[in-house]
Amino acid sequence: MLDRNGKPAENERKAIMTQDKDKNKIRESVSQAYSKAVKAGCCGTAPKGIAANMAGYGDELASLPQDAVVNSFGCGNPLAMSEVREGETVLDLGSGAGIDLLLAARKVGASGRVIGVDMTDDMIARARANIEAAGVMNVEVRKGIIEKLPVEDASVDWVISNCVINLSPDKPAVFREIARVLKPGGRMVVSDIVAKDLPDFVKESAALYSSCIAGAIDEESYLAGLREAGLVAVEVRDRLVYDMGQIVALTASELDGSSCCGCGGGAADPETVDRIAKGLEGRIASVRVAARKPA
Repeated sequence: MLDRNGKPAENERKAIMTQDKDKNKIRESVSQAYSKAVKAGCCGTAPKGIAANMAGYGDELASLPQDAVVNSFGCGNPLAMSEVREGETVLDLGSGAGIDLLLAARKVGASGRVIGVDMTDDMIARARANIEAAGVMNVEVRKGIIEKLPVEDASVDWVISNCVINLSPDKPAVFREIARVLKPGGRMVVSDIVAKDLPDFVKESAALYSSCIAGAIDEESYLAGLREAGLVAVEVRDRLVYDMGQIVALTASELDGSSCCGCGGGAADPETVDRIAKGLEGRIASVRVAARKPA
């Protein structure tokens, strides 16, 4: 409802302010979790329970700075089977320590450009160090949130992302931003987690939110959100539904603090792990989603 000046009424303004505060709290919690992870250096190559070389990466990682690889918190390789070409501009949402930035830089070559956006200072510093170590000159990292990208309209050929959009407290805004920054005919391909009918006790877990589970939406809503933002040719290119063994390993690693978001914790309670795993069985998948902005 609008007031006489055409602005939201007072009660609606208060509701909007409360929602914004809640979203900022979620972002701050996620940022702190990943800052802690990258500082601790105990996460190895098993972010979110999936080793980088099991998430669609292969021998291409061998020549990258080791720091970029061991601090990769992804769930898939968004550049796998992509058609990124030399001379194009690639934008990586939530670029982290830079593993996908460096791989994209190889694809676009010296005549292309790669931009990373991340909200965590420690991740940005780590990415810039890895970019320097790799000796690439066509990559930059900007600080910002993916719901309000520090990128010009219609300026990039590709948007990629690796297990980050699920962490956003405002996914429709992310989808609109993707459509805004893509050039006409530009494309996106992202690896992400989708989840369906999560139990309330999972949704309320901060550890499982930062682990890309509690904040994930279902696949149908994900695709619908991209279409509502104005993108076309929206499709899931591949899908991996986590089995019980993977869910148990993932849940245990997150709750005992041995993976990406809580290094140094104690052993996870087996009964708690079993309860959560049973609640998640058949409900979580890693997907690679592609779409295009109309020409």
